[in-house]
Amino acid sequence: MESEKIKIFDKDRNELGVATREEVHRFGYWHETFHCWFIAREEEIDYIYFQIRSDTKKDYPNLLDITAAGHILAHETVYDGVREIKEEVGIGISMNELISLDVIEYCVVREDFVDKELAHTFLYLSKHGFDEYELQKEEVSGIVRARFNDFYEFCMGDKEEIRIQGFQIDKNEKRKPLNRLVNKDNFVPHEASFYKRIAHLISKHIR
Repeated sequence: MESEKIKIFDKDRNELGVATREEVHRFGYWHETFHCWFIAREEEIDYIYFQIRSDTKKDYPNLLDITAAGHILAHETVYDGVREIKEEVGIGISMNELISLDVIEYCVVREDFVDKELAHTFLYLSKHGFDEYELQKEEVSGIVRARFNDFYEFCMGDKEEIRIQGFQIDKNEKRKPLNRLVNKDNFVPHEASFYKRIAHLISKHIR
């Protein structure tokens, strides 16, 4: 996976060439990703869905993240990114079922890891139950959801915790129900401005 080839860009989104995934994160090149957030409405309540990253992931294991996301490879277009949804969570979706939200720039820096993403961000209005998710165990260990209004307030700094419900795959590959409170330490540490932007963009389509 670290040897996958990815297009790289400057800060003005001009294409510079191609680098491996390892080089992209080592040198901090801007690169394209595909993000898809699932929203569902049930009994007049809107829910937002998160994946739980596998405990074997090199980056951010066991943390809550975007429903489905991944890198766009050098030979792919943005539209090819829809494959990530099927690969990671087992839900087959075509591109025309998605709502385009924006291309969001954000950057996360750790000691030996710089993630500068041009995130092509989409929304999916889901009608799928938890039993329909088939997870790619190397990438995803669970699917949970929270009330969107709670998530919105959480992103805006008005709540310190929100309740998630769903399931996680245990060591025996059995689905274990989850129902607990989580805080910002349980989420992938995207910038606060990233989460605020996501909450705002989604809210325009469901309110």
